[in-house]
Amino acid sequence: MNIKRIFNKCKKGLDVIFLNAKATYSQTGEDIIIDYLFSTLKITHPTYLEIGTNQPKLCNNTYNFYLRGCKGVCIEPDITMYQTIKKQRPNDILLNIGIGINNEDDVNFYMFPGEVNGWSTFSKEEADIRKNETGINYEVKKVPLKNINDIFKKYFAPHPNFISLDVEGLDLDILESIDFDTYQPEVICVETITFGYLNNSEKKIDSISQFMHSKGYFTYADTHINTIFCLKKLFSNG
Repeated sequence: MNIKRIFNKCKKGLDVIFLNAKATYSQTGEDIIIDYLFSTLKITHPTYLEIGTNQPKLCNNTYNFYLRGCKGVCIEPDITMYQTIKKQRPNDILLNIGIGINNEDDVNFYMFPGEVNGWSTFSKEEADIRKNETGINYEVKKVPLKNINDIFKKYFAPHPNFISLDVEGLDLDILESIDFDTYQPEVICVETITFGYLNNSEKKIDSISQFMHSKGYFTYADTHINTIFCLKKLFSNG
């Protein structure tokens, strides 16, 4: 271990002791890991695209960056959550849509109520799994879908530095729709477990990691719930 690394480790220990440690707003500390990764990549103010924002602050992978003055686009198809986010994050671009394979005007969005509104999804199969396992019903709303490449083209130059993706069952479909030959976001954080609310029966979705690795990314970190991928060519020893 070199001197610089020893110094950095000691500094982090002192930060904790003297209460200078960074706060996390993510579910399991993903934003702190990603912040460290961007500092390694020397990207000080990353842009972001958050797909499936839901809560604007807590359990959110981009709010820490928002507080630092970074800017991005938040995608939220639930109109109630959209209005909440709009009040609390006025400096972000906020779109009341979903992300899909194609551009469509009216697609079924299966919305769960109250505290479990984070389960809402465009996948009926996924919605029925949650309904059958918990007894909690959903309502169906019509929401427009936009292709992710069109979002890149309209709002970024040429792509966001960071994508946070959590869409309850359709994450791989969205990743597969990205034109990676044209757009290569440096960091992508994806939920990579199946639903297992009642008995902790969730399983890792290995196909997501396999696909990301095939597109030139490597697994930088995994928190069990989410996997953080980084563009491999950015690391000389990658």
